[in-house]
Amino acid sequence: MAETLKWNSSGAESFYRTGRGLFSWIFTVDHKRIGILYLCSILSLFVLGVSFGFLMRLELITRPGPFIMSAQTYNSIFTLHGVIMLFLFIIPATPSVFGNFFLPIMIGARDVSFPKLNILSWWFYVAGASIAIYSLVSGWAPPDTGWTFYAPYSLRTGTNVTLGLLAVFVLGLSSILTGINFVTTTHRLRAPGMSWRRLPLFVWTLYATAWVQIIATPVLGVTFVLVMMERVFGIGIFDPAKGGDPIMYQHLFWIYSHPAVYIMILPGMGVISEILPVFSRRTVFGYSAIVYSSLGIAGVGSLVWGHHMFISGYSYTAGVLFSFFTFMVAIPSAIKVFNWVGTMYKGSIKLDPPFLYALAFIFLFSIGGLTGLILGTLSVNVHLHDTYFVVGHFHYVKFGGGGFAFFAGLHYWFPKMFGRLYNKARATVAWFFLFIGFNMLYFPMFILGYEGMPRRYYNYLPQYHGLQVVSIVGSWILVAGLILMFGNLVYALFKGEKAGVNPWGGETLEWRIPSPPPAENFERIPVIEHRPYEYK
Repeated sequence: MAETLKWNSSGAESFYRTGRGLFSWIFTVDHKRIGILYLCSILSLFVLGVSFGFLMRLELITRPGPFIMSAQTYNSIFTLHGVIMLFLFIIPATPSVFGNFFLPIMIGARDVSFPKLNILSWWFYVAGASIAIYSLVSGWAPPDTGWTFYAPYSLRTGTNVTLGLLAVFVLGLSSILTGINFVTTTHRLRAPGMSWRRLPLFVWTLYATAWVQIIATPVLGVTFVLVMMERVFGIGIFDPAKGGDPIMYQHLFWIYSHPAVYIMILPGMGVISEILPVFSRRTVFGYSAIVYSSLGIAGVGSLVWGHHMFISGYSYTAGVLFSFFTFMVAIPSAIKVFNWVGTMYKGSIKLDPPFLYALAFIFLFSIGGLTGLILGTLSVNVHLHDTYFVVGHFHYVKFGGGGFAFFAGLHYWFPKMFGRLYNKARATVAWFFLFIGFNMLYFPMFILGYEGMPRRYYNYLPQYHGLQVVSIVGSWILVAGLILMFGNLVYALFKGEKAGVNPWGGETLEWRIPSPPPAENFERIPVIEHRPYEYK
């Protein structure tokens, strides 16, 4: 990286001060302001999704019969919890917040390629979120199909499934626009000297993710349009009573939804790849291996959708192939873990909060990945399919992976985004509560699933009660950790010490400009002289 700071905009005004009033925000074309808009929107919906999940867990503290809600309400809350946490939080969180804010800065650009398209993507996000929330309070009952909207039930239920499908369709438009912007920006706006082999690893993961967003998301959009047409016009596409094929729906749904797993996790892997060298004071071990493994995950991950359908009745040959590719996709993921551990080896490690969240990510994602291989085994999957084992695996990958990576990025880049420092001791205590609560909440689900507890059930047999209570108590500890974490960050916004240019000692370009950054990022576009992470 260029040693000189002559281009660091040291005298420029913060991007927060370039306009006042609500309209200066909702019509902004500044990529940093759009990142903040996403952050506020996504965290608001995250709180709603966590609240639904907390209520679902609380309902299961007694059995049988209702405790705080009816079976129909439980199904609706279950559906909206899934829609919010997946389509409104995990999928867009890291790319839309940190990608929007830092991608142009990290490649030495002043903004993304299409600033107006960028704010349009946020408008689509808000529109999709509004439709999803409106489905809760509209005249019909909220959707009760689960977040997968499986046919033929989604075609026949009298609940407000059409609005839920429309919400996800609109959110898909937002995702596609963001992907187009990131791909074009990475190709066209890199600073002089910023070759492909000098790109920060976070940028590489955003780039790989953007291609998945562009290619896979339209498949889900078209599928949901077909379901809406069948509900409204009675066309026989997926309903077997009308000559349709519900298995085709599953194929179309998972052709998108399994690559969506990598939309959720790849940017998080990029965040971890940024944090570990900074707090280990080491050069990244195996830069090229991490880059190629990111591309490999995006590529091979698009070929494994059928492992969600092992018991659907397709041919044995297809099952063997999907199982094989499932094991193949574990290889680039394992390469990343090996490189991360190699980066920390013999490093001068600082146990600051971002690093703790990164360590938690590696541990939790590894458990999620290993249990994924168990589910990817044909013979074992027959026993574990649609049990709590799947729920445990799902959350270890999505929340333990994508969620903890997002929290790691939030603590890492918070001083740069807001120009304030948070209390490290409170952040560490919050991390401890989150880590313990998460494992108490979700690890018992592996045992419950192995013992045969079906997922999505409102009631359950007596032998499952003890582990259900352990899981529920874990949810209380997890929520306490979330409250402490966000309370600490909100307090820091108003009362935290002012952050310097580079409080962590990072080597990428965002740590060479003021905190928070100026509107134009750089007075002059920097010239890149060598690869990042080259610590001396």
